[in-house]
Amino acid sequence: MAERYGTHEQATLLLLLVEGRDIPNAEMKNDYGIELTPAGRAKLNKAGLLVTRKEGRRLVHSITPDGERWCEEALSVIETPPRANALARVGFEWLRSIVRYLRAQNIRLRQILDTEEHPGLETLIRNAYTELSDEPQDWVRLAMLRPKLNGADKDEVDEVLLAMSRTGLVHLAQSANLKALTPADHAAAIRIGSEDKHLVAIEES
Repeated sequence: MAERYGTHEQATLLLLLVEGRDIPNAEMKNDYGIELTPAGRAKLNKAGLLVTRKEGRRLVHSITPDGERWCEEALSVIETPPRANALARVGFEWLRSIVRYLRAQNIRLRQILDTEEHPGLETLIRNAYTELSDEPQDWVRLAMLRPKLNGADKDEVDEVLLAMSRTGLVHLAQSANLKALTPADHAAAIRIGSEDKHLVAIEES
């Protein structure tokens, strides 16, 4: 069960997840009616779900990978508001069912929230691959790919790469010349079973 937070604390995390971008505190309040109190902000920051930074006089919030995981768990059990009408009650039931299905299939919400306006991690991976490869299905070193992903968490990148590989259009492989691997290659490798994979190839979809 996801830890419970106040309504505005939960709304902060869910908004940041669906928007896929950093949001100033004033925008959350003015455009969405979310009032994150200093105590609520401190609670989320301490839990590692939210990062808040100062830009001049304003506070800007960003969600962490742990925050995204919290949202996924919370949405799978989210309660319908007590005064919701019949349509809203059915909508919440649909939401819970969809999120539970995605979790069972090991599909991250970030993957399906990916849009052209707010590129998600899979899009970043594909764009970086296209930049580094001469043509589809070229092998690209993960050590070259990872630095182009805007500092994305390694575990999160691994999850997305594994999900992409299950489509059959993305392939991960061990280097044929293990002696030529650099420390960066070892650090960037993704572990599958008992073998490290150092290379990725992506077919045209």
